[in-house]
Amino acid sequence: MGIIAITRGYYSSGKEIAEKVAQQLEYGCVSREIILEASKEFNIPELSLIHAFEDPPSILDRLTGGKKKYIAHTQATLLKHLLKDNVVYHGFGGHFFVEGVSHLLKVLITAKLEYRIPIVMKRDNVSRKEASRFLKKIDNQRRKWGQKLYRIELWDPSLYDLVLRIDKVTVWDAVDTICRIARLKQFQTSPESKREMEDLALTIEIKNFLMDVK
Repeated sequence: MGIIAITRGYYSSGKEIAEKVAQQLEYGCVSREIILEASKEFNIPELSLIHAFEDPPSILDRLTGGKKKYIAHTQATLLKHLLKDNVVYHGFGGHFFVEGVSHLLKVLITAKLEYRIPIVMKRDNVSRKEASRFLKKIDNQRRKWGQKLYRIELWDPSLYDLVLRIDKVTVWDAVDTICRIARLKQFQTSPESKREMEDLALTIEIKNFLMDVK
């Protein structure tokens, strides 16, 4: 029993890998639907929550804490799922939301730009130059998001327990590796790590309450 947070680069097969891992381990699998749930629970436009994750905070956001508030609401919703245990979360920066929980397996799925360019070219029917420009823009936005909100480099391998380059291994190689590591004792839920999750969920619940009453 455990939880896995898969942070994935844009067009690095992360969604496919996460879903296959969940299937192999018989875990639940959650991603962007968390945003829809948070939108309904906290009465926030879904688009506002999406922008909170996709765009780096503006000067106004940093002054008002707008994006941090939206992210905290989404974090609270995600933690409700993770408290059930046996869950794979895949998306953007999921490991930030479960910081300090010892049984969390933090995975980064990434790939070189040259691997991803042909995928975007085929999907969007654009030139190589346009695909490259698009991917660099997305990568830069995500890098700024991590730097401005958490003061970290999102792609720093030291933040993760496992880093997989999908341009070097197959999807099934990645799935097999994640599953094998997820079964290790140190990534199984213990009474102590369960309390860590419960304490974190309570902390975030209080944080959200205080944000809403300001």
